[in-house]
Amino acid sequence: MHQVIFGNHEENTLEQFENCLQKGQTVGGALCADGHYGYSQPVGAVIVYDGQIAPSGVGYDIACGNKAVKTNLTHADIAKDMPTIMDEINENIPFGYGKSSKVKYDHELFDDPTWDVFLELGQQTHDKLKALARQQLGTAGSGNHYVDLLVDEQTNHVWAANHFGSRGLGHRIATGFMNLAQNREFFAKTKQQSMEQSPILLDMNSELGNMYYRAMTLAGRYAYAGRDIVIDQVLTILGAHARTEVHNHHNYAWKETHHGKDCIVVRKGATPAFPGQLGFVGGSMADISVILQGIDSDKSKDAFYSTVHGAGRIMSRTKAAGKMNWKKRKRTGGVIRPEQMDDAVHNYGVELRGGGTDESPFVYRKLEEVLHAHRGTIEILHTLKPIGVCMAGD
Repeated sequence: MHQVIFGNHEENTLEQFENCLQKGQTVGGALCADGHYGYSQPVGAVIVYDGQIAPSGVGYDIACGNKAVKTNLTHADIAKDMPTIMDEINENIPFGYGKSSKVKYDHELFDDPTWDVFLELGQQTHDKLKALARQQLGTAGSGNHYVDLLVDEQTNHVWAANHFGSRGLGHRIATGFMNLAQNREFFAKTKQQSMEQSPILLDMNSELGNMYYRAMTLAGRYAYAGRDIVIDQVLTILGAHARTEVHNHHNYAWKETHHGKDCIVVRKGATPAFPGQLGFVGGSMADISVILQGIDSDKSKDAFYSTVHGAGRIMSRTKAAGKMNWKKRKRTGGVIRPEQMDDAVHNYGVELRGGGTDESPFVYRKLEEVLHAHRGTIEILHTLKPIGVCMAGD
């Protein structure tokens, strides 16, 4: 079995990674340097199967990923207008759990015949999922999902980037197929799942495995469409056009060939990095982001051509921001004070909209450190400094 671990990790993350490798028809795996404990499979982990797919490994945010574009503008073109620009981004792009789009997009995606996979589960299931997808196309979600404006440290060009996935559609697909795999109804309400949930595995040649793969693929196309729409909105606000585009998922399952074998590669919070393949990797709101490309090496092959997707959390949301009292709509007991966060972001030169202390710079590793752990597998092409960050509020 081929496996490799980059960087240093907590014991529960290593145990969870090892547990995934011991379940099912595994070929191998990799744990990236931004890895941390997650649901069933660590975030930052790559698990490779022979003829199986793991909905629990892909996770609830199917096709979460990044799009980044280099614009024709330089920092000097927008520097004095940054407060207004960030206000416009915040006003025009919906962020947050369950948010609906302000515009109804008649996207070609909705004519994709893959939607028929849901008809196999009933007309009502098909109609509910398609209606939800239409409602949320062009929204950016909550948590660590964002829209960033960044400046290339070498050329001073402005880049626009975003980070989110397939929204409610992906969550419903993930929940539904994991329900079906455990003999529950697709829309069954389930209790909070244990983080120690053993991997839920489906054979690719089974009816359920085939259906999940088709549904996941559709969610992937939906995520691409959503990120395209949001980036186009940002370019319109900037009055800019794109010169270079980098776009990929990091919560997904791919059909690939490794070590002479056809495999299913489940990357959860890990970016594909084949030789010459470009990727955008974002740091915290007060840290660099990068455009990188994969290189060919024995180390890269052992990692199944995968790399980090971000800086990696080192502090839970509850520890950072405190426990939420939903009646009072207030958090208490967090170790990160809002003033600390505001000072760090201001001192780094970032115009911030939204974002709570649970997404502050203090809860993440430094991106440079995790990238260093992957030396010999990637090449950094552009180092980008954020000047504007927009996220959902707390």
